Amino acid sequence: MSPARRLAGSQPTCHTDLTVATIPTDLPPPTHPVERLPEEWEAILAEWGEPRYRALQVFKWIHQRGVTDPAEMTDVPKRLRARLVEEGLSLPLTIAHVHESQDRTRKMLVRLPDDRDVETVLIPQLRNVDPDRDDEEDEVTPGRVPGHRITQCISSQVGCAMGCVFCASGIAGLERHLSAAEIVSQVLAGRARLTEGEALRNVVFMGMGEPLHNYGAVARSLALLCHQDGLNLSTRRVTVSTSGLVPEIDRLATDFGGQVQLAISLHAVDDARRSELMPINRKHPLRDLVAALKRYPLPKRRRITIEYTLIRGVNDSDAEAKELTRLLRGVPIKVNLIPMNPVPGSPLGAPDLSAIERFQSQLRDQGTACYVRAQRGDAIAAACGQLALHGKPRKVKTKLPTIRD
Repeated sequence: MSPARRLAGSQPTCHTDLTVATIPTDLPPPTHPVERLPEEWEAILAEWGEPRYRALQVFKWIHQRGVTDPAEMTDVPKRLRARLVEEGLSLPLTIAHVHESQDRTRKMLVRLPDDRDVETVLIPQLRNVDPDRDDEEDEVTPGRVPGHRITQCISSQVGCAMGCVFCASGIAGLERHLSAAEIVSQVLAGRARLTEGEALRNVVFMGMGEPLHNYGAVARSLALLCHQDGLNLSTRRVTVSTSGLVPEIDRLATDFGGQVQLAISLHAVDDARRSELMPINRKHPLRDLVAALKRYPLPKRRRITIEYTLIRGVNDSDAEAKELTRLLRGVPIKVNLIPMNPVPGSPLGAPDLSAIERFQSQLRDQGTACYVRAQRGDAIAAACGQLALHGKPRKVKTKLPTIRD
């Protein structure tokens, strides 16, 4: 039986809080050893004359222990190690540079086999000095310092096709999709660079690219990241962020039963303004997007994250704060306000602190959970919206929105 057929009929392999009956049945077949699931390894090893239990051994070495050099797989027989070398088992990327900011955020420039580059970021979660406080992770509040729990932001594409005017990756354009192996290997490489006492807590698909535009590779990477015999990340600790590809949101809901955390890049409350900021809105307008969010089968006590980049004179008025609550009424949400980080070549920027606080207060006064995301790593161009293509020209090619005086 082929690996693809075995996958289609497999039982759930993600973390125990994943309630879907099967892994997505229409995933493209694996193209690299790192992205094989255990049942796919079983099929391959059976063809090589190896017993089935070797499949889980190999899978655990790669995804649980982070070892992709067959020579280090000490409980695997030499003949199998030699065959794995012949198969090309290795990490399909290298870390070209690591830049660290004062808050211990580490941006890693990842070089792919075709010499293209993407970036992944290790972000220490903020913790409270006062243990009795329970702030939102990464909220801007006094007395918070970087802790030992790490969130990793990973990329899904080289560049991005969405063309959002406030994002360096979108301005640069799309070069290609990443494979599932290239996506998961960012996490394996990032975990290997954690310091003593640090632990990977969350993985967010918020780096370069639109994850749902590369759905097959992202779905496979989710199955790998959450596999109980691998990294064993809880689905509540894995977040997929999207600019609003409605059919793929529905597909994610069906394939993973709503267990995967969803974040929506919203950034405007009316179609005219959102289409200026995010061209994808012309294809999937707000009415269709909000309807998809209402259909998303959230587990109890979970919320969809609404990402709202505050841009001075563009989307930061009191009226827009009020409309945001009205627009999303009936959807369990929390709102992350993100003061826009500077993008080379763009005149757009963040509002001043008083305007940010006023916008937050408007939302909270209407009963909407709302947090201001701490600017992390902006000194090393690693903050939200700054994951630009390394060494590429970043001239703004899209029409900029009208800025209010």
